[in-house]
Amino acid sequence: MEITPLHTKVEKVLQLTLGVIVLESPQGFPRMESNLYYVKLDEQILWSAEKPTPDTLYTRVRLNDDGQTLSTYTQSGHACELDLQTGKILSQTRLQ
Repeated sequence: MEITPLHTKVEKVLQLTLGVIVLESPQGFPRMESNLYYVKLDEQILWSAEKPTPDTLYTRVRLNDDGQTLSTYTQSGHACELDLQTGKILSQTRLQ
């Protein structure tokens, strides 16, 4: 599946059965949008990840062993666990 980035360049793609999780580079990405999102096989965006603060962006993401959640990190020092189906934050911690 060819991914066309929304604003910057694609840094990471997690291939799933029904689509892909895309992490775009935070450098140059609009701060009020989410640079982490789920694209379905029909190329429609299913969700954009909820952010712990409006002005932060994601820097890392990985699919957890349970296959239902994502572990993420942000520029502002948050570690978050996201629901894979909705992109909503299930838990968060401030690392700094």
